[in-house]
Amino acid sequence: MKVYIANFGRQNYEWPICRERGTVATMNAVDAQKYWAANDREGYVSNRMANDTTAAGKKPTKATASRWFNLMTTVAETAGDVWVHKDGDLLWWTTSHGDTPFFETKKEPIERGREVVVCHKPCEPWSNKSKKGVPLRWNELHPKAKDFLSTEATLQSLSPLYRDYTLALIAGDDLSQWHDTPLWAKRSEHAKKGYAPVKYGSQADKIAYQRAAELFEAADAAERMARTVVATTNSANGQTVERVVKKKDLGFPSAAALQDHIIEIMGAQEYCCELTGLPLELDEVNGDPAMFASLDRIDSSRHYEPGNLQVVCRFANFWKGASDDMEFRRLIEVIRSSVSI
Repeated sequence: MKVYIANFGRQNYEWPICRERGTVATMNAVDAQKYWAANDREGYVSNRMANDTTAAGKKPTKATASRWFNLMTTVAETAGDVWVHKDGDLLWWTTSHGDTPFFETKKEPIERGREVVVCHKPCEPWSNKSKKGVPLRWNELHPKAKDFLSTEATLQSLSPLYRDYTLALIAGDDLSQWHDTPLWAKRSEHAKKGYAPVKYGSQADKIAYQRAAELFEAADAAERMARTVVATTNSANGQTVERVVKKKDLGFPSAAALQDHIIEIMGAQEYCCELTGLPLELDEVNGDPAMFASLDRIDSSRHYEPGNLQVVCRFANFWKGASDDMEFRRLIEVIRSSVSI
């Protein structure tokens, strides 16, 4: 069983229909759906890179377009998985059925107004209460739970630790085995000291605040990555010790320019690791260090320069090292395929 945190369309426009029908959903532009139906990943990716943009208004990277291809497959094939969605101050959940998905064409009811094919997969009626009948209210959740029970991306599959917590939350079970750990306790204390309750004048104010908070986190992470790169390039200047150290020049006029570029990259990647597709961890204080956003040179023999950078999870950057980017991606796919079998 997997647990997915999900939104349903840009600006979440399909959520009211999903809640009413008892479904989970995703969509493709009409001109891209034919590639997905034919299982033509390369055709789909090329089409989306040429004709679509991310929520940040940027052209999608190849990895991002590939994740979009996977979204439709995930929704169409889900069965027995738990899906979670945050709506205002309520947390909703459902369990997917093994029934056949159905597809319908519509015009998006948002500004860009694309013609899309929407895939709806039947599930249990959505509920905003635990199995013991306790309302699941966002403002009553542990601060650490809030870090992973909502997402700016379309879809996020939770790690085993967070999956088990979410299932226990839905079941209405005792959560102290998580809350009492040092990491969770530290997150709770940090929230008390650093984040006062915010009163929103409207739903638009709330959305704007949440988006601003995300961008501040991204900026902090980008500043840290830029600072690391500058320190690395300053020290790695071709000196000979027992071997020749590769020269790692900074191909940007300043650290600030690099920082801006990193923020743009993360937005284009929808805040997911470019190599694994996993959500990037931006919380440097309370997050999982293995998942921290880390700047990687696509070609390790080249410099820190535009076109040669991607943001990945720290553990993926460590594992990849100086190995070939395409070969490392191939191995990631081998692992992903073996897990799916």
